[in-house]
Amino acid sequence: MEKTDLKALVEEIYENLLERIDLEKEATKVQVVNYLRDAIDVVSNINDKDIDSIEHAKAAFNNSYKELINQSLSSYKNTNDKFGKLTKLNEQTLQECDKNQINLETLTAKFNDIQTHMVDEVKKANNVILELSEKVKVLEQTSNLDPLTKVFNRRALISYLKGVCSDKKTPHILHVLMIDIDNFKIINDNYGHIAGDKILIFIANILKKTLREGDKIFRFGGEEFTVTINRNTDEQAESIAHRLLKLINSNNLIYMGEKISVTASIGMTKYLKDDTPDTLISRADKALYISKHSGKNMVSKVCE
Repeated sequence: MEKTDLKALVEEIYENLLERIDLEKEATKVQVVNYLRDAIDVVSNINDKDIDSIEHAKAAFNNSYKELINQSLSSYKNTNDKFGKLTKLNEQTLQECDKNQINLETLTAKFNDIQTHMVDEVKKANNVILELSEKVKVLEQTSNLDPLTKVFNRRALISYLKGVCSDKKTPHILHVLMIDIDNFKIINDNYGHIAGDKILIFIANILKKTLREGDKIFRFGGEEFTVTINRNTDEQAESIAHRLLKLINSNNLIYMGEKISVTASIGMTKYLKDDTPDTLISRADKALYISKHSGKNMVSKVCE
C-alpha cells in the first residue's frame, strides 16, 4: 500500500472514530481502544491482492465494521428501551398498590407478566450477542494481522508467498529471513508473560523502523518473525540481517524498572525457481536451526 493510500485510510478511520464517539453520550477511553482494535481487524481482512486499493480498504472498513457497530447499537438501544418500559410498568404497579387495597392475585399476575417480558428480552439480547460474537470470530479468523504486534500474521505470509511463487513470468529477487528470539522461554519464566509480550512488540517495532516500505514483516508464531526482503542482492540482504541483529542486541527493553537484554538468531534463504511457500519456509527454518545450534545471536544461510 502506498504512503498516500495509508494516509487516506487513516483519515477514513479517524472520521469514523469521531462519528462513533458522537453516537455515545459518554464516550470512554476503553471504547476508543476497542474501536481501534476492531478497525485493525477489519482493515487487515482486506485481500492481499487488493491491498493497494484504498477504495477497497474504505469499502471493507465501512461495510464490515460499521455494519457490526450499527447492529450492536440498534440491538442494545432496542433492548434498553424495552427494559425502560418494563421498569415504568413495574413502578406503576407498585404505585397502584400504594393507592388501592392490594389484590394479591392481580399483583402476582402483573409481576409474572413483567417477568415474562424481561426474560424474553434477555433471551433476545443473548441471541444478538451470540450472533455478533460469531461475526467477530469470522473477522478474526480471516484477519491477516497479528493482534499483539500489529504486523502481518502467518496466514498473510502464506498468502503472500503463494502469490510470489505462482507468478512464474516475473523474475523475483526475494530473500526470506526467519527470526527467532533467543532464550524466550527463560525470559518468560524470569519476568512473566507480560514482559514476553512486550518483547515481541519491542522486536516488531525495531523491524518496522528498520526495514523499507517494500519489505514485509510477519509474525510466524510464538517468538518467531518472518521478514521478506525485495530487490536486494545476496550481500545486501545479508547486511540487512546483520544490522537487524545488531539493533536487537544493542537495544534494551525497560520493564518494571529492569533492563531486559534480548538477542535473536536468523535463518536466511532466497527465492529459487520452482519454489513453493513450503520449500522457501523450510530452507529458512533449516538456516535458523543452524544459527540456534551454533551459538545463537547469528545469521546463517541456506540457499539451495
